[in-house]
Amino acid sequence: MYVIIPLVSGLPPYEKGELKGVNLVKMDFKLYVGNLPYTAATDDLKQLFAQAGNVVDAVVIVDRQTNRSKGFGFVTMSSQEEMNKAVEMFNEKDFQGRNLRVNPARPQERRP
Repeated sequence: MYVIIPLVSGLPPYEKGELKGVNLVKMDFKLYVGNLPYTAATDDLKQLFAQAGNVVDAVVIVDRQTNRSKGFGFVTMSSQEEMNKAVEMFNEKDFQGRNLRVNPARPQERRP
């Protein structure tokens, strides 16, 4: 039996010792959001993407040294349908004076 579970913030149930003996397929409904205004905050992303559905997680990436936004972030939706709707609604759309780039996020590549 296979169970599909979304990856969300915190530990998934299988890492807490639940669902033993079940083969798990991890699904992630994470979006890359680029060309953000440098003044945009995580709460701004959550509010915007809530128009497309349930936002599980959102983050604006900031520079560790300057604590300034790097102009991109990630939003995790609760389903594939909501993720697709968010791409349709917000890709190339104006947000605080800039046209957003919204695409499904790619897995993070390992650094050497």
